[in-house]
Amino acid sequence: MNKSWLDEISWTSDGLVPVIAQEAGSGQVLMMAWMNRESMALTVEEGYAVYWSRSRRKLWRKGETSGHSQKVINMRLDCDGDVILLEVEQEGGIACHTGRHHCFYRALNNGAWETVEPVLKEPEIIY
Repeated sequence: MNKSWLDEISWTSDGLVPVIAQEAGSGQVLMMAWMNRESMALTVEEGYAVYWSRSRRKLWRKGETSGHSQKVINMRLDCDGDVILLEVEQEGGIACHTGRHHCFYRALNNGAWETVEPVLKEPEIIY
């Protein structure tokens, strides 16, 4: 039996792997999410990011509600086999459910988290 490329990933005990979505071209880290075997296989098959929502316990096609899909340009596996890096084209320019370009919009400043990135579109309009 041939070993599948999925078998080379070091899955957590929950059957998940952390995935970092990075914007193609700019290199901006957009977000971090989780995938299971099914969502990983669907991502490769469809060419768009499909994640596993731990809170909803179901597949989550990025952009299915907002329209802000992530087209996968490249997929990399780290040296330990336990983190995936997706290089994506972020459709609509918004990756975060808060309406920002990316999820890392708070910076630690003098012992407090400060919002340093603007809302591009109000979440109420997106969802």
